[in-house]
Amino acid sequence: MTEPDLIIRVVVADDQAIVRDGLVTVLDLLPDIDVVGQASDGERAVAVVAETRPDVVLMDLRMPVLDGAAATARIVAEHPGTAVLVLTTFADDASVMGALRAGARGYLTKDASRAEVAAAVRSVSRGQTTLAGDVGARLIGGLSAGVTGSAPSVSSSAATSSAARSSAAPSAVPPSAVPSSAAPSAAGLRTRHPELTIREAEVLALVAEGKSNTEIAASLFVSVATVKTHINSLFAKLHVRDRAQAIALARS
Repeated sequence: MTEPDLIIRVVVADDQAIVRDGLVTVLDLLPDIDVVGQASDGERAVAVVAETRPDVVLMDLRMPVLDGAAATARIVAEHPGTAVLVLTTFADDASVMGALRAGARGYLTKDASRAEVAAAVRSVSRGQTTLAGDVGARLIGGLSAGVTGSAPSVSSSAATSSAARSSAAPSAVPPSAVPSSAAPSAAGLRTRHPELTIREAEVLALVAEGKSNTEIAASLFVSVATVKTHINSLFAKLHVRDRAQAIALARS
C-alpha cells in the first residue's frame, strides 16, 4: 500500500465556526488525517462530500438549512464509501437513534477528548462502529426506552465518553429533604407533562427523589454530562429555574 492510501480524508460539518476551526486544526496536525473540506450546514455538507469524496464526515446534528441526521441519510445513500461520524452536544435517545438510523457509523459527544475523536475517525474509516461509552451502554443494555429498531453493533474499540470530566453540576437537594414515598413516578410525570421525553421524565423523577446528578447517571447508566443536558432541557420545558422549583412542580 502506498503512503497516499494511508491518509484518511475528512470533511468537518459544524455550524459553529469556532468549533469547526478547532476540529480542523486538531485533525490537520495528525499525519494520517487530511481535512479536505468544511461545511457550516447540512446542505453544504452534502455538496462538499460530492465535491471531495472523503473517507469520513465529522457531522454535527443541529445545523441550519438541513440538519445533521437528514444530511447523513443523503450522504450515506449517495456516497456509500463515506462514513459519517456524528459529533454533537446531544446524547438523548431520540438524537442517537435518529443518527444511527440515518446511517451514521459513529456517535460522539463534544466532551470527547482530542484523542477520542481521532481514534473514532480512524475506527469508522475502517468500517467499524464507534459510540461514546454511555451511548453504547444504553444500547447494549436496552435502556433506550420507547425507541424501537436495531442499531449498528459496537466495535471493541468504542470511544469512551469523557463526560465525567465536565464542570460541576448544580448541587442536589439532600435526599432527606424529599421523602422517597412522595416522589412521583416517571410514567406519572410523563402523563402530566407530555412535553417531556421518556428520559427527561425519568430524570425528573430521580431529581424529585433528591438524587444528585452523579447518582442519576449511575441509575440510568449515562454520563453526568448527559444528565445535565436532560435537566437543562426539562427546566426549559417546564419553565423552572432550579431543582427546588422542579421538585415542587413534580410533587404538586
